[in-house]
Amino acid sequence: MGDVLKKRIQQESFESPLQEALLNLLVAADHLKGRMERACAEFGITGGQYNVLRILRGAHPLGHPRCEIARRMIERSPDVTRLVDRLEKQGLVERNRSAEDRRLSFTRITPRGLALLESMEPRVAAQERDLAARLSVPDLQELSRICEKVYDEEV
Repeated sequence: MGDVLKKRIQQESFESPLQEALLNLLVAADHLKGRMERACAEFGITGGQYNVLRILRGAHPLGHPRCEIARRMIERSPDVTRLVDRLEKQGLVERNRSAEDRRLSFTRITPRGLALLESMEPRVAAQERDLAARLSVPDLQELSRICEKVYDEEV
């Protein structure tokens, strides 16, 4: 085990199975993130911006306040405001103040943002098909189970 990882990071051995597993997890995550970033770049957005658009599509037409977007992000980001600013400049989202609390603004995906996500679907689906071709359904279920054990803080 670990031959692919050993070749990838040019390391002959590992201190422990834990170190090998952690390195494998980090390399796999970086690999998938890089592929997704390249796919998003073809459409003029980043992976983080794509994540925000998907979150807002799920809340369409109501939208979410910034803090709720931040809470739902796959990759925690301190600059959600800047992500939203860039999306707003591209016309992909809009912000409106709450009528009840003027301090609170809601961000909503625009028709242009929805259209962008729709145009990205074939590219994203191709990424998913590639992973599905490498892993069986039981493998995917086991991977999900293990990942949840890694980040579940109630262990």
